[in-house]
Amino acid sequence: MFIFDAHLDLSMNAMEWNRDLTLPVTEIRKQEIEMNDKPDRSKNMVSLDAMRKGNVGICVATQIARYVKPDNPLPGWNSPQQAWAQTQGQLAWYKTMEALGEMNQITNLSQLNKHLERWKVSEEKKSIGYILSLEGADSIITMDYLDTSYEQGLRAIGPAHYGPGTYAYGTDSVGGIGHKGKELLKRIEALNLILDATHLCDQSFWETMKNYDGPVWASHNNCRKFVNHNRQFADEQILELIQRDAVIGIALDAWMMVPNWVRGKSLPKDMGVSLKQMIDNIDHICQLSGNSLHVGIGTDLDGGFGKEQAPNDMDTIADLQKIPDLLQKRGYAQDDVENIMHNNFIRFLQRVWS
Repeated sequence: MFIFDAHLDLSMNAMEWNRDLTLPVTEIRKQEIEMNDKPDRSKNMVSLDAMRKGNVGICVATQIARYVKPDNPLPGWNSPQQAWAQTQGQLAWYKTMEALGEMNQITNLSQLNKHLERWKVSEEKKSIGYILSLEGADSIITMDYLDTSYEQGLRAIGPAHYGPGTYAYGTDSVGGIGHKGKELLKRIEALNLILDATHLCDQSFWETMKNYDGPVWASHNNCRKFVNHNRQFADEQILELIQRDAVIGIALDAWMMVPNWVRGKSLPKDMGVSLKQMIDNIDHICQLSGNSLHVGIGTDLDGGFGKEQAPNDMDTIADLQKIPDLLQKRGYAQDDVENIMHNNFIRFLQRVWS
């Protein structure tokens, strides 16, 4: 089945992890077998080859570069100018993949529909379609830079990532959006960019909902019902997003899937982490909405973690093809399965770009 994955940090893996994503996953693992600078070395799950094997034909692909002020202990860049330059390097990688025929940027309705048709009929190696998204807005030095990003093809943006940001507060922090945040939201709305509510702390989330009337989705965000942490959405937040015709992509980072996960110590098999928890999260959103129209797939695979912190019943991203059968066994009809696997995010884009 065709899959739309709403969150993959492809350029981060290519540029910061130095992974050649044109290779099979097995080859990348072999290259990293002696490396230990990051916990997921030789445990990666994503490559463009693996995406093709799994029929993951479209993804939301990120630029990501956090600016950290001197008192912020999180890793990141020491100036917004450096953060901007990093996102430009990531953009250059996507453009290079386009030149190779590996990827295909999608920025409007015509390009989206043409890409979908090519995946239906083409017998040749298919390019992976991508919608460019900025995860955390700290690299946007002024609104002129956001305009430049839009011209470069940016079509979605999350105001915050982890910690306090320039425009909003993110995961594991507390605070509102302030004057700069409101200015950013106004410009996002004027450009008809999609606002990604993922990572917003509760206060910033609700202030954003109060001040923003444009299209919104959550590319990779699970339910607080199952893991009681501020990274997840409470039911009230999910209902707010449903009311706004949003789609929420369910992520596959183990600590977001089961309670009491200890980073660096817990193991997926020992903690019982599997695609079952993804189905639980999907089903919970469907029960809240009364239909299958507001949830999709947003894996975040290789988003700073690999097999050591992913479902135990997956080896690569191609194993997303196990999800339709799991949904059917849970009682979901074929139309519902297709909504979740791709149609909800595709219809969202068709509506926003029409």
